[in-house]
Amino acid sequence: MISQDVFRRNDWPTLGVEVELQLVDSRSMALKSAIGEVLEGLHPALRDSVKPEFMQCYVEINTDVCRTVADVGSDLGRKIRSVEQSAARNGVELCWAATHPFSHWQDQEITPNERYYKLANLLGETIIRPVTFGLHVHVGVQSGDQAIRVIGQLQKYLPALLALSANSPFWHGRMTGHHSHRVEVLEGFPTGGLPPQMQSWEEYCGLINQLRTAGFIESHRELWWDVRPNTENGTVEVRICDMPPDLPGVLGLTALIQCLVQQLSQAPDGDLRVPDCHPILHRQNRWRASRFGLAADLVDPATLEPQPARSIIEQMVCQLAPIASELGCERDLEFVLEMIARLTGSERQIALYEQTGDLAEVVRTLVRQSRLDGEGHPMTPRLADLALFRSPSPCGIPAA
Repeated sequence: MISQDVFRRNDWPTLGVEVELQLVDSRSMALKSAIGEVLEGLHPALRDSVKPEFMQCYVEINTDVCRTVADVGSDLGRKIRSVEQSAARNGVELCWAATHPFSHWQDQEITPNERYYKLANLLGETIIRPVTFGLHVHVGVQSGDQAIRVIGQLQKYLPALLALSANSPFWHGRMTGHHSHRVEVLEGFPTGGLPPQMQSWEEYCGLINQLRTAGFIESHRELWWDVRPNTENGTVEVRICDMPPDLPGVLGLTALIQCLVQQLSQAPDGDLRVPDCHPILHRQNRWRASRFGLAADLVDPATLEPQPARSIIEQMVCQLAPIASELGCERDLEFVLEMIARLTGSERQIALYEQTGDLAEVVRTLVRQSRLDGEGHPMTPRLADLALFRSPSPCGIPAA
């Protein structure tokens, strides 16, 4: 049973980042069940950080506990470069996208694991079909009560994070019309989507214990919410984001999320009460972000007025600038402004397909654009591939 005593306290907004990358055949660019070979080629010191996932076409790469976004970049860059090298020796490349443009979920193989087989038998196609790839960002908080209240406040920001990260426009060889089709695919999970509104850690523990007693879950790991508390690490875990197209995008989103969680954590408890708006409003914004990406108009739950997602994120960056200065992630937070001025991951994929008419070539280009150099830094600036939408304003924020 989960009690109020298990939440690990963090007095600094520590970071832990998990990236899920696709393993693709270096010639066909199709998904390849190659995690076993990739893991065998890694130095043993990386075995705790580089892991298999539900399907063998995944590789999950986790950071150690980090203090700053710069630490995350150094940690991930080194580990991803090692995985790239091991993959290459086995005829495999890493693709940074939240769905594969043309490979089918029915062709993928489950990773041999007793827990995975049990989930597959219980949930069937519900858990086997979602061959999707996401970014998970953990931020440390001080208590379980604080985690629950921050999660309640975070829900209105999740659609903007989804819009910024949207990178899954294709599914099984077709253009879906959604910029984040990954979210649509995950809708079938029995414990997925937005978390329920809760007021305290005690209420959360009671809910988990009821779900376990009823036999709906075996542990809190089976709560696949868009954002959830992580008891062992003492963190708020933001899970809404698609896998971005490159490492700078990961770091920009990580900075935005760290600053946002820290700002909400510093608010007086009275300001972290559950907001007086119906959860359906957050769900509608979430759908718009999935459908339209950064082109979405998201509705303010308080005023019911629509506002462009890009403008909302600009405002977030401005408001969070003092927090970024405290946390030492100013440059990574500022990069978010470049992200909203350029093509998103989903827009890049669509543009590449319109140029080439070849989904394999889309994957090949994504692979090439995300590769890291020997020091774990992106190899190409991709300036020719990222069209600017607007010019910078005097304050450094792109003008509307």
